[in-house]
Amino acid sequence: MYDLVVVGAGPYGLSVAAHAAAHGLNLRTFGRSMESWHAMPSGMFLKSEPWASHLSDPERAYGLDAYAATRGVRAEHGVPLPVDLFAAYGDWFARQAVPALDERLIGSVAPAAGGFELRTEDSEALRARTVALAVGVLPFLEIPGPLRELPRRYVTHSSHHGELDGFAGRDVTVVGAGQAALETAALLSERGAAAVRIVARADRLNWNTLPPALDRGPWPSLRAPHTGLGCGWQNKLYADTPGIFRRLPAATRERIFDAALGPAGAWWLRERFAAVGDVRLGHRITSAAVTGDERLRLDVAGPDGASVVETDHVIAATGFTPTLDRAGVLSPALRGALRRVGAGGAPEVGGLFESSWPGLFLAGLLTAPSYGPSMRFVFGAEYTAGRLVKGVRQRLRAGAGGGLPGRPRTGGKARVAA
Repeated sequence: MYDLVVVGAGPYGLSVAAHAAAHGLNLRTFGRSMESWHAMPSGMFLKSEPWASHLSDPERAYGLDAYAATRGVRAEHGVPLPVDLFAAYGDWFARQAVPALDERLIGSVAPAAGGFELRTEDSEALRARTVALAVGVLPFLEIPGPLRELPRRYVTHSSHHGELDGFAGRDVTVVGAGQAALETAALLSERGAAAVRIVARADRLNWNTLPPALDRGPWPSLRAPHTGLGCGWQNKLYADTPGIFRRLPAATRERIFDAALGPAGAWWLRERFAAVGDVRLGHRITSAAVTGDERLRLDVAGPDGASVVETDHVIAATGFTPTLDRAGVLSPALRGALRRVGAGGAPEVGGLFESSWPGLFLAGLLTAPSYGPSMRFVFGAEYTAGRLVKGVRQRLRAGAGGGLPGRPRTGGKARVAA
C-alpha cells in the first residue's frame, strides 16, 4: 500500500509530488504531464508574470527562471512567455523533482479498508493510505446552458482546442470576455477565420495595464504592492493570506470567489485584439439551434432587444466551475459523503487541504472556494504543496488514532452553509 497517490500531473499535482518525494513518502503520481497546457494553441502566452509562475519544490531549485536559463531565455518581469515554453518547463520539473511519473490516468478513487482503492484507465487496481486529488480545471469546464446539448461539431469549450487553423474561412462566435475569450478571438482572426465575433454578458471589456517595474521606490510599492495576482493591497491579501480567507464565513468566501479578479485581457493582447471588429457586450445567448444548412442560429438578448446571429461554430470561453458533481473520478459514495461549502457545490477543505473524508486531500481549483482566488492560478501551487504534504504526513502518523483514512469524520452527507 502506498503512503500517497497523487492524481494529476499539472502544476499542482507535480508540486505536491515533489514535496512528497522530498519527504521520502512511498509515492505514486499519475497523469499526463502538463496535459492541458500542451493542448493550448501555439501563439498563446502566459498572462501571469514569470516570477509568479513557478512550480514548487522544497528547495526552490526548479523554478521557471532556472528552466528558462537552460533554454537560453530570460524569464523577465513584464515580458510575456509562450505557453508552450511553460508546458515544457512543467515536463522538465517533473523529470527533476518527481520520481517515476506514470502517465496513465486514474479512472476511479473509492474508499477501502485503511485508505483508498484506485483504478487506472487500463483497470489496474492499487491501494493508498492517502490520496491527493489535483485534477486541474478540465473536469470543471463551463458551457452556457443554451449551448450544452448541441453536438461538439458546433459548440466547443476554449480548452478543447489546440491549433485553431481548422477554422480558417469559417464564421466563429466566441462567448466570454476574459483572457481565454479575447486571446482565442485574436488568434482566430490571425489564423484566417472569415468572421470572428465576441458575445459577452459583461457591459465592457477590462484590460490589465502594463505592470510597473519591480524596483520602483518605497512609496509606489507601499501604495500598490506587487503580488502574484497583480498589484494592490486587495490582491496581496488574496495572494499572501489564503489561510485567513479560509476562516471567513462560507457565504463571504463564495461571494468573493464569484467576484474577485474578474475577466480581463492581458495588456500585451490589446493591440492584437483590435482586429476583432464585432464585439457585442451586454449580450447573452437565450437559445441555440442547428439550421437546415448546418449552421447555428443563436437567439441573443442585448441592450437594444433581441437579435439573431448565424454562425458556423461557437467557442465558449466561459471558464470553469469547481463543483464536486463534476469530479467524476471520485466514486459516488465518496463524493456524496464530502462536506460542501455554500450553494456552489465545492468541497469544504481543512487547514492542510484535507477534505472532510480523512486521507483525501485536494489541490487546485476545487480548493478555491475555501482558500480564495489564488488557487485559480499556478501561483497558488507554492502555498498548497508544502502544507498539503504536511497534512498527509500528519494523517499517516495519526493512523487510527486520528481518524483512519477510509472513514468519514461524520456520518452521512453534510452541507455547510456558513
